[in-house]
Amino acid sequence: MRSHLFCLRKLAGCTLFITGASRGIGKAIALKAAKDGANIVIAAKTTHAHPKLPGTIYTAAEEIEAAGGKALPCVVDVRDEEQISNAVEKAVEKFGGIDILVNNASAISLTNTLETPTKRVDLMMNVNTRGTYLTSKACIPYLKKSKIAHILNLSPPLNLNPVWFKQHCAYTIAKYGMSMCVLGMAEEFKGEIAVNALWPKTAIHTAAMDMLGGSGVESQCRKVDIIADAAYSIFKKPKSFTGNFIIDENILKEEGIKNFDVYAVKPGHPLIPDFFLDEYPETVTKKMESPVAVPEVKEEKPQSQSKPRSGAVEETFRIVKDSLSDDVVKATQAIYQFELSGEDGGTWFLDLKNKGGNVGFGEPSDRADVVMNMSTDDFVKMFSGKLKPTMAFMSGKLKIKGNMALAIKLEKLMNQMNARL
Repeated sequence: MRSHLFCLRKLAGCTLFITGASRGIGKAIALKAAKDGANIVIAAKTTHAHPKLPGTIYTAAEEIEAAGGKALPCVVDVRDEEQISNAVEKAVEKFGGIDILVNNASAISLTNTLETPTKRVDLMMNVNTRGTYLTSKACIPYLKKSKIAHILNLSPPLNLNPVWFKQHCAYTIAKYGMSMCVLGMAEEFKGEIAVNALWPKTAIHTAAMDMLGGSGVESQCRKVDIIADAAYSIFKKPKSFTGNFIIDENILKEEGIKNFDVYAVKPGHPLIPDFFLDEYPETVTKKMESPVAVPEVKEEKPQSQSKPRSGAVEETFRIVKDSLSDDVVKATQAIYQFELSGEDGGTWFLDLKNKGGNVGFGEPSDRADVVMNMSTDDFVKMFSGKLKPTMAFMSGKLKIKGNMALAIKLEKLMNQMNARL
């Protein structure tokens, strides 16, 4: 009877050691396994609720127990080797071993080289790369004894397209360090432990994503459940399934899942593609590097050779102005300010709040609801459909301050205007 039950509940009695399991993706994976009756070691550092990041190791433990699992909350900052070792010892003492390790703890800062303080560089390197390495090292002796034996790192495929390094070099290095652990350890422990990486195809809605993207971003995200389901699919595979860089949607398609709307926070809404994936929705390189289609100047004006871009920006705004109507203003109700950098940069505005709408050079008469910072080149690309705003935002080419929901409204408007631009 017990073996029959075990077949139905594949992770029953298995012990999962999950870093960063007090919230978000880590907790979702824990809860999925808990439904099978798994033992979960919650290795995270949150003992008191943070105002912006809800959840502690103790609240997560309560949820895991309620879902049918057994929980062991351990205070672990993965930068501290002693805390990792202590948690591993406690896990083995309580549950008799470790079957699966999930390296989920991660730190992010989407800042360029000069804007990333050393303290932040150290945090990302120490949590992402070093933390993953040390936690794996501490768990491997016990994983070797397990019949299941999986290490799963929440890290991306190793993509050396420079576009993923350009805007946030330190973060990319730190995340790729986790992926290199997969590459090395899969080979080193072949036949003994399956070592794989899992990465989402689209942005996942977590508290961290709310902080990064602002309010309204959740409608462009998928739920954490998609990662939990993908991780579960990996854990079911044999030890010979190793050294893979898995995308959540791909493995679930292999499982026969066809309807991905169930994972969307807002079904039918466009999704933000995740970092490091060139194929979504079209090749990023083509999108990012395609030459700017400078709109044709209809009037015969002599153009200054030294300032070719300013003509493109000015002409773009002129065409936008021609597209304005009371209906567009009524549907949008927002004022946008553009801070354009580069040779012909400057401040421009698009007023879609006041009667008839307006565009112009300089600051708007009323306070802007959304301020967008980008280069003049990228601005023209964006308005002419050569660069998707979501892609520009995720890759750091576009910085947005203000109301995110209104920023998304502008993207919809751009899609309508692209034919004219």
